[in-house]
Amino acid sequence: MASTSLLFASSSQKREKASSSIQNEAPSEKELTISGKPQLFTFPDGATLIVEEDHSAPVVSVQAWCNTGSIHEGTLLGAGLSHILEHMLFKGTKTRAPGVIAQQVQDQGGYINAYTSYDRTVYWIDMPSAGVSDAVDILADVMLNATLPLEEYEKEQEVIRREFAMGYDNPDRMSTELLFRTAFHVSPFREPVIGHLDIYNKLTRNDVMAYYKRRYVPNNLCFVVVGDVNAEKIRKQLGDFLEKYPRQALEPVLVKEEPPQLGKMTGRETFPTELSRLNMAWKAPGVTSPDAPAVEILASILGSGNSSILNQEVREKRELVHQIGAGFEPLTQQEGLFYVGAITDPGKRHAAEEAILEQVNLLLAHGVTSEQLVKAKKGILSGHLHALTTMRGRASDYGSSWLETGNPDFGKKYLEAINRVTLEDITRVSAKYLTEDGLTIASLDPLSSNAKDPSKKKDGDSRDGASKKNEQTVQRNVQKFVLPNGLRLLIGEDHRLPLVSMVATFRGGLLTENAQDNGLTHLMATTITKGTASKTAEQIAQTIEQVGGSIGADSSSNSFTVSVEVMKPDFSLGLDLLADVLTKATFPKEEVDREKLTQLAAIKEEDDQMTTTARNLLKKKLFGTHPYALRTMGTPESVISLTPELIQSVYKQFAVGSNGVLAIFGDVNAKEVLAMVTQAFAAMPAGALALQSPLIPQELTTSEVAQATQPKQQAVIMKGFLGASVTNPDRTALELLQTACSDLGSRFFNRIREKQGLAYFVGASNSMGLAPGAFVFYLGTDPQKVDLARHEFDDEINKLAADGLTQEELDRAKKKLLGAEAIQNQSNAFLAAQCASDELMGLGFDDYQHRFAAINAVSLDAIRNVTRKYLAVPGSVETIVAPAGNIRPTDRI
Repeated sequence: MASTSLLFASSSQKREKASSSIQNEAPSEKELTISGKPQLFTFPDGATLIVEEDHSAPVVSVQAWCNTGSIHEGTLLGAGLSHILEHMLFKGTKTRAPGVIAQQVQDQGGYINAYTSYDRTVYWIDMPSAGVSDAVDILADVMLNATLPLEEYEKEQEVIRREFAMGYDNPDRMSTELLFRTAFHVSPFREPVIGHLDIYNKLTRNDVMAYYKRRYVPNNLCFVVVGDVNAEKIRKQLGDFLEKYPRQALEPVLVKEEPPQLGKMTGRETFPTELSRLNMAWKAPGVTSPDAPAVEILASILGSGNSSILNQEVREKRELVHQIGAGFEPLTQQEGLFYVGAITDPGKRHAAEEAILEQVNLLLAHGVTSEQLVKAKKGILSGHLHALTTMRGRASDYGSSWLETGNPDFGKKYLEAINRVTLEDITRVSAKYLTEDGLTIASLDPLSSNAKDPSKKKDGDSRDGASKKNEQTVQRNVQKFVLPNGLRLLIGEDHRLPLVSMVATFRGGLLTENAQDNGLTHLMATTITKGTASKTAEQIAQTIEQVGGSIGADSSSNSFTVSVEVMKPDFSLGLDLLADVLTKATFPKEEVDREKLTQLAAIKEEDDQMTTTARNLLKKKLFGTHPYALRTMGTPESVISLTPELIQSVYKQFAVGSNGVLAIFGDVNAKEVLAMVTQAFAAMPAGALALQSPLIPQELTTSEVAQATQPKQQAVIMKGFLGASVTNPDRTALELLQTACSDLGSRFFNRIREKQGLAYFVGASNSMGLAPGAFVFYLGTDPQKVDLARHEFDDEINKLAADGLTQEELDRAKKKLLGAEAIQNQSNAFLAAQCASDELMGLGFDDYQHRFAAINAVSLDAIRNVTRKYLAVPGSVETIVAPAGNIRPTDRI
């Protein structure tokens, strides 16, 4: 389940936005024509149904929208009633026992989820269209027949308490909540969607059930079905179901409006973080206001994309922030926020704040240009339209339009309004909303909030102040131990919050497979938690979920991993469960068979993706007979042949002490953890370290082209070169090269996307493992422009291979890479996984502490040597995936 109270979070609850465009003029009304034709039905009990038939693919998205959210909770405002209902409605109905709903959806190959916002709660199922009848029946059932079983309610309370804990550990969420409670004093928007823990803890099941019965009534619901369906059959099915549920009196809920703001408001708090989060906001109109389209364009011009005003002036030129952006968030029909968000070093926070206001004032004084207006329109329109390319995206658009206006076509009308915005409109809304008296500033700063600007030099220090000490490295008291069976144990004490993350990783993965057993490690990872000698899959899930914890497993090219997260009081339970699945997994045949079907479906889904098709073609050509040429999930032929016995043999070979690393980070005591882990993993055999001399890919002597066709409306081009292993001294230079080539300000983006309009997306990826990986350039383009795009792409790659990066490109890449790693490493779960992986791969668990120095030590000469070594070579592979008729029948270049 997903709940959203983050202003800047990417979410399906609001229409998606994009940051850039590829044409030089706004589209005509004809170009904006959207072919979808939703049908609207209203039943006698007041329930609404929106159906659109789309037979382009055998899939369907079924959604149930309830016009209720956190602002409608009345006398229990701040309790999170809407959010807990989101979690509970799938837990059972009058005809479906707990666990049955999820199983029914999974049996159909579907996916079920939900989210809560201020003014809505949405439940959705995506699945093959053959299951549409079941999906409609399930969602109608949970909307009107949920039983909220007491035992399930008590278990889910712990899950939500863990969600509270995770939110309290998340500086992004905390900074957003600070902004909202600073900006709003009367409006319910000051309360987080999830609620407040102290109020939440006082809730009873009866409180939640009473709220459910008040708000989940037919005349407050809308069902949306988009996909390969028969609209009349859906209407009849839902109508027959709803006949026994009459319209109910829907008591109005008073939603207080925020009075006009009469002066600047400021909120500042500290938090255990390394960087400052600065948010600035002005009150803005709601989504149905005639001003909304112009305000959204204004936000895009100011801070959307690399070429936006704020990114160029505040980040690129003045180097005051690591990240910055602006946006328009319509909270309801009537109210919204215009915001600027930035992440900066604490010593630069004040300067960043002043620089942002300076740019806002310049915009107010001088307006915007026609070029900026056209670019913003194209970026926004592209984003909105892109969201409509999927069944789920269109269903979400229709549902949101219904909730906001009662008209499923409102989203289309909004796009037309975007296209009609003029320069005069931008000037008008700028003056109307971006006022000094309407400004709210909120910043979440490190605990040492008086930290000095790390860019300043100390007296007598000839080097950069930042180079003397890694200001961006998260410090943990990480200790390493080796158990009697060879298992390496890393313990990172962090007592900020009562949470514990455990990550156990072992060498293995794709590097140990062949064409016959391809996909074996992935299947092992998905079934390792499906049963042990003492617990069934259901018991494992119940054991961890009843304490608000989680367990999961994954596989990669070089390893497989099992992770557990729990709160501090449940550490022993989580550790025992982790040891159980790593030493006593049984891989029951029925569970293996079920997961094989899921894996086969995922392979089919991959085959329908152009980028995945291009990547798989490239790997096959680039790596030849090497295991890296294989697919992570395998092929249909290989997966079908996999058996529990084969999985068990691989499990016994690789899930052994000498082949693994266990990292435990969080609110723990190292001495106690060492004793507990030694006992819990005593039964794990020592075994041996795997892949000490992995197979090396054969060097390419020629350049090849691999092609495939797909009936899509775009083309994907990739060009790959053999790369380096993770322990190669060239590693850091290659990472910086990849970063420089993927930035929205990169030479590839500027030349191919911005200047020539040849690409929808363009960048580079760099994979490294125990064996040398691949350095790959990629782009998506118009099928009609494949030849020209290839020419421009190759020309820029050749220039890069010969000359390397410029000093400006290298400096920007260093900042971006360091900033990204600083932000990521604040998470205990991420850092535990990173330290465990680095130790397993031979880098050492403390490699992250040396990254600042290693990255800053890379010179232009080092970059040039790397580009010539890996890119200026005779052997490469290019893959092209496009509609039939758009690629030439050639095998080599």
